[in-house]
Amino acid sequence: MSDFTLNILGCGSAVPTPLHNPSSQVIDYRGKLMMIDCGEGAQSMMRRMHLPFSRLSRIFISHLHGDHCLGLPGLLSTLSLHEKTGTVVIHLPADGVDIMKRITDYFCRESTYEIIFEPIPDDGGIIYETSSLIVKAFPLYHRVPCFGFQFSEKPKQRHLKGDMAKFYSLPISAINAVKNGEDYITPDGTVVPNEHLTTPPDPSRSYAYCSDTAFDTRVAEAVKGTHVIYHEATYDSSLADDARQRGHSTAAEAGQIAALAQAEMLVIGHYSKRYTNVDILVDDARTQFPNVIAAQEGLTIDII
Repeated sequence: MSDFTLNILGCGSAVPTPLHNPSSQVIDYRGKLMMIDCGEGAQSMMRRMHLPFSRLSRIFISHLHGDHCLGLPGLLSTLSLHEKTGTVVIHLPADGVDIMKRITDYFCRESTYEIIFEPIPDDGGIIYETSSLIVKAFPLYHRVPCFGFQFSEKPKQRHLKGDMAKFYSLPISAINAVKNGEDYITPDGTVVPNEHLTTPPDPSRSYAYCSDTAFDTRVAEAVKGTHVIYHEATYDSSLADDARQRGHSTAAEAGQIAALAQAEMLVIGHYSKRYTNVDILVDDARTQFPNVIAAQEGLTIDII
């Protein structure tokens, strides 16, 4: 099983339907859970998908439309009932910090953990970083301030050839440098090229979340080279005028973004309530990009 997975909790648009919940996803990266958007029903889907509340550490809110954030107060309250400890950091547009803080101050007064709000800078940028992962926010083009999120692994270390390390009596103190690509210099001054001691690293992987947004090539530039892209596909191409007026994209436009970004896979979602079958949206996206998957509640995708 992959140590970098995408879990779909909700992929509908503003109005919940019998088929879809509002927007929410969970990234499971090396056992740490990070939520993207928190529409109503998100915590129920976490239970159904066996995603432990105790491992949830960060929540990224793209914008302050209700279908992307109104599940947040209930989730935060539930975390206290499960006696979660530590902290939960919530990244969100700056104009939502005061609103959400007042709500949580009231409903989470006896919280067992610390809630930290971090406003996203207007122009985005790196908003979270670990030794192995970078999370970047970037502007989207909707009716209110809105951000997408890119999760990118840092370059990984090269693999050490055990037999060659033994042959050259590689000391423990030199292993990290060699795995990071440096040559090894023996005590007598001989330079051992790194490729004699190592094999190439595993590829670094990346995922980008783009919802909600009108079609804009700046989105493709922001996520260029990302392996897997989720992009809203609220309408099919016959409703392109509606999409533009409401700050949304068609499925074909989502396909164009994936193609321009040179992605490997496109996941579409944020479906209008008018669609009881999303095959029309998948077909629409495939006119521009071949490898398209339709999001659905309960779906897990390995980022590989």
